[in-house]
Amino acid sequence: MARSLTENKTRTALFVLVVFGLCSFFYLLGVWQRSGFGRGDSIAAVVNEQTKCLKLPNLNFETHHSASDLLNDTFNSQVKTFEPCDAEYTDYTPCEEQKRAMTFPRDHMIYRERHCPPENEKLYCLIPAPKGYVAPFPWPKSRDYVSYANVPHKSLTVEKAIQNWVHYEGNVFRFPGGGTQFPQGADKYIEQLASVIPITKGKVRTALDTGCGVASLGAYLLKKNVLTMSFAPKDNHEAQVQFALERGVPAYIGVLGSMKLSFPSRVFDMAHCSRCLIPWSGSNGMYMMEVDRVLRPGGYWVLSGPPIGWKIHYKGWQRTKDDLQSEQRKIEQFAELLCWKKISEKDGIAIWRKTLNGKSCPRKQDNSKVAKCELTSESDVWYKKMEACITPLPEVKSVSEVAGGELEPFPQRLNAVPPRIARGFVPGFSVQTYQEDNKLWQKHVNAYKKTNDLLDTGRYRNIMDMNAGLGSFAAVLESPKLWVMNVVPFIADTSTLGVIYERGLIGMYHDWCEGFSTYPRTYDLIHANGVFSLYQNKCKFEDILLEMDRILRPEGAVIIRDMVDALVKVEKIANAMRWETRLADHEGGPRVPEKILFAVKQYWTADSKSRR
Repeated sequence: MARSLTENKTRTALFVLVVFGLCSFFYLLGVWQRSGFGRGDSIAAVVNEQTKCLKLPNLNFETHHSASDLLNDTFNSQVKTFEPCDAEYTDYTPCEEQKRAMTFPRDHMIYRERHCPPENEKLYCLIPAPKGYVAPFPWPKSRDYVSYANVPHKSLTVEKAIQNWVHYEGNVFRFPGGGTQFPQGADKYIEQLASVIPITKGKVRTALDTGCGVASLGAYLLKKNVLTMSFAPKDNHEAQVQFALERGVPAYIGVLGSMKLSFPSRVFDMAHCSRCLIPWSGSNGMYMMEVDRVLRPGGYWVLSGPPIGWKIHYKGWQRTKDDLQSEQRKIEQFAELLCWKKISEKDGIAIWRKTLNGKSCPRKQDNSKVAKCELTSESDVWYKKMEACITPLPEVKSVSEVAGGELEPFPQRLNAVPPRIARGFVPGFSVQTYQEDNKLWQKHVNAYKKTNDLLDTGRYRNIMDMNAGLGSFAAVLESPKLWVMNVVPFIADTSTLGVIYERGLIGMYHDWCEGFSTYPRTYDLIHANGVFSLYQNKCKFEDILLEMDRILRPEGAVIIRDMVDALVKVEKIANAMRWETRLADHEGGPRVPEKILFAVKQYWTADSKSRR
């Protein structure tokens, strides 16, 4: 028994010793890893050392139309340098390319919708700027003047001469602010609207202009602090959307055709059509129903031009009275079906207002003649067919309650808690996480400014946020000097675009494996937060970066925030695209695996092709 007792004591002592040894080993291992020399952080350590992450002295964010040699080459790049595309691709828009478009049906404007190239037809070259390209004029001068070298297309100056769209003068285009329905200028037209709609009181902040031309309405609504999403197709009215963006006005290539608009439901305070050539009376009211879907409860729809004012203008429109009267009658019938109340018709302008909720208009909800839209979610719109159906509104308790929640006037709504957050409509987000997100992005933007102190000075007018989240990046930057296109990838786990609109900002859904619906060289700065991690194994990084290069102006800036392993790959490709790059630490310190890549696109044109 004494021998057995001794053996037990020996085993116990040995067990304690082994446990103590293992604990000591793992403690020392943890200390070693936290020191920055562990294998898990080795990539970050190498990147920090090779790129000198704490200092970024060599990037120049000013416009000077010259570029120096690439300043850094993290790791030995094995990516082949991308060559310039031929000069014929200067205005290339991959998903609205004319030759491909003409192979699709013309009914419902299908041929003017997005039709992206298959994999074997994608371009893997750099889209050149036209000869003589210069930086756009600063805002607000850019609203009125565009360099001819940047958009060398004169057709609109002839086609729309008497409507005061645009005039060619010397080496610039001048935009007098006219439009098809307001040849005397947008200011006077907006005054007419403001006599009925509370445009100047902050209650109308987000607007949709369908068939926008050169977006003069959106340009002049900015004076009233109204942010307008303007769109028009890429058609025989050459470069109209390109002109809009060159002027510094939000716009994209699009059409009201067979597909739903790339916006969630209930987001615009006002929708507008000024002789936009959309057949509102046709397709069983489908187009008016789509406007109803995206229009906020209590929002306004403005229609000017045919058939409104037909009694006076029918001869000039070269249509019969009966034809125009029949068209307006159908529009009125669809408006009544949608429970829109006509509040004005004067001087060729008709204005309707959407009801606040479904309870105040039971016939809209209970009408058996019209189908109810069956959306799995309000974001279920990407490449989804438009239907002649009515989108139900959120439930309310009284006829005076605004469906979905009432918004503060702008600018208060920018940082107020959006109703979609307050009511728990956005999974994974609460009032607390929303407020924390605002604080976080204030911190991020402050850190960005230490590297690029031109961020909110007006140097960058058109800004793109490729993965906008709750829109906090744009909210921090909000200023009359700039605007942000907030993109929410349709593959994102949670749709937050409705929240962005409730803050008084604009944006749209998109898939970054495809080309964006815009012309080349239309954005001054591109911000990408977590985009490459999101699209890992979805499509090639080259596809995303080449699209970023296409839509970025020469000497434009890029800020990419992502995990270090993704950024190492991104930087190799960026260097092969003639971008000057620098990696920087996260503001939390060098051991945080998330890093920031700053880049500047070099200046070169179709006639130079080689780097300068």
